[in-house]
Amino acid sequence: MQLPIFHFRRIITSGLIALGMLLAYPALAQNELQYVGELGFSVGGAQYFGDLNTSSALNTVKPTIGVFYRKYMNDYIGVRAHLRYARLGYSDIYNDNEFQRRRNLSFNTDIFELALQGDFNFFRFEPGSYNYRFSPYFTGGASIFYYNPYAYLDGKKYYLQPLRTEGQGSAQYPDRKPYSLVAPAFVVGGGFKYNVSRSVNLGLELLYRFTGTDYLDDVSKTYAGPALFPPKVNGDNTVAYLLQDRSYATGEPIGVPGRQRGNSRDKDQFVTIEFTISILFTKYECKF
Repeated sequence: MQLPIFHFRRIITSGLIALGMLLAYPALAQNELQYVGELGFSVGGAQYFGDLNTSSALNTVKPTIGVFYRKYMNDYIGVRAHLRYARLGYSDIYNDNEFQRRRNLSFNTDIFELALQGDFNFFRFEPGSYNYRFSPYFTGGASIFYYNPYAYLDGKKYYLQPLRTEGQGSAQYPDRKPYSLVAPAFVVGGGFKYNVSRSVNLGLELLYRFTGTDYLDDVSKTYAGPALFPPKVNGDNTVAYLLQDRSYATGEPIGVPGRQRGNSRDKDQFVTIEFTISILFTKYECKF
């Protein structure tokens, strides 16, 4: 029995439609490129503010370098982990105040910091787009960092925390405990970022830290007094004695017990300004 002609036509038409749908599937199921995050590097300078630098001077900027990973939540919000090394330091020789100049203290410290931050773009930021490739942003979060202040005496480097220069841990000052070399900080700042290609971002960022310690510089309270640092058996002064009160180099020593050495009401702070460059990570999401 022969099938009618119109049945053959229906079969052929159905086959062509099915073939067309198969050929069109790649076009219908488009792969959309999405940016999921970026791995970046930062380099710049760091400045300390505290008991030695009370005027917020920017005259001892020291190097900082870091690495970070930022996860994109959307075109406006990201979260970031930033690992950073920085150096801080200051000296009373930079101060015009007579007491500070006579005090004659100084310090340096290396900072190793891990910060967790949230970033908010003021403009829509879409890498790879000509219309949304630039944005200023605000950032905030918290960090934890390691520090260990030191000073030089006769060209030799001495770490200050073990010397207990303000009488920490002594019977005369039971309220003064040896300070920890690990401290937290609140981080706040902002910057600008610019997408130069589908895979690279450039940026400039300023971050300010309100730290949880007043001992970045090993200076906080009052002088403990020379009696707390007795001489060696041979009569020579100890390193602790020579570094707790260095005013002997500028005149009569001023470090009598109870006299102000620092300002314990305010915690130490520091700021970084860094250039950033980052490599973008992408994924493809199937869209129908």
